[in-house]
Amino acid sequence: MTSYPTYRSLLAVPASSPRFMEKAAQGPADALFLDLEDAVIAALKPKARQEAITALNRLDWGRRGVAVRVNGLGTAWGCRDIIEIVEACPRLDYILLPKCESAADVHAVEMMIRSAEAAAPRERKVGIMGLIETPRGVANVETVAQAGGRLRALVFGGGDYQLDLGSFQRAVGAPAADYVVITDDAGNGKRERHWNDLWHFATARIANACRAFGVIPIDGPFSGIPDAEGLRAAAKRARVLGFECKMAIHPSQIEIIHEVMTPSPAQIAWAREVLEAMEAAAREGRGAVKHKNGEMIDLMHIKVANKLLERAKSLGTRS
Repeated sequence: MTSYPTYRSLLAVPASSPRFMEKAAQGPADALFLDLEDAVIAALKPKARQEAITALNRLDWGRRGVAVRVNGLGTAWGCRDIIEIVEACPRLDYILLPKCESAADVHAVEMMIRSAEAAAPRERKVGIMGLIETPRGVANVETVAQAGGRLRALVFGGGDYQLDLGSFQRAVGAPAADYVVITDDAGNGKRERHWNDLWHFATARIANACRAFGVIPIDGPFSGIPDAEGLRAAAKRARVLGFECKMAIHPSQIEIIHEVMTPSPAQIAWAREVLEAMEAAAREGRGAVKHKNGEMIDLMHIKVANKLLERAKSLGTRS
């Protein structure tokens, strides 16, 4: 499987604000995208494109992954966004494509990128991130994930997704009080409410498709900026489902996202203990052994331990 850079956070930055872009270039996010789509009104889109080009070429982005969310392919700006930015910005890492609904969408963007790179040769080849943010995108996500070529990641876009579903939630990425089941009263007149995750179907399908076909799964945003506990819970759910990165819509969210998406000292210690225990077991001709906490571990746990240690190593000293 192809190895890609390790990201834990993907920060949204409005391309219409030079001040915000400058702050993002100095901030803690592992990766970010300059937003030409939802963050920019129609009248300012050409100006924002030029602001993004200027920022990409003028600012020092360090080791961060840098993307631009272009406007949709069916708009008056999308194709121009791709061609002009790829041609003008050798520091660009990715085009983030909104409303990605088919492998054909990915292929169309790749053709435009290749054309722009031919016109302005560059060392850093531009990859593609696709936003899965419509019911059609979710329905086709396995096909999209197999598009190959420059496709590097799929990102869940919960805001537009719930809108197209007709769900109309005020908060994106958070649970909904109406999405519950109620137990029977069991004869005592008491009924309990159990909350469910209304995002689970889409996110689980996206994560599974990404892992099946070798692209990076990135979870969508959590819109409750002051709700640190809710953000942490959402990030943990995403991590357990298989996501390794989460979108942030404010710099204040990055610390919690990094905390959740980084192997903890306890996890690293467990991984090392597993490897040591299994090495000792192998010397005795055994393929399974009881861990000190009473858990039975076997060859599968070696794979889990190595995965944890590989991720920790790939992150290095990043905080």
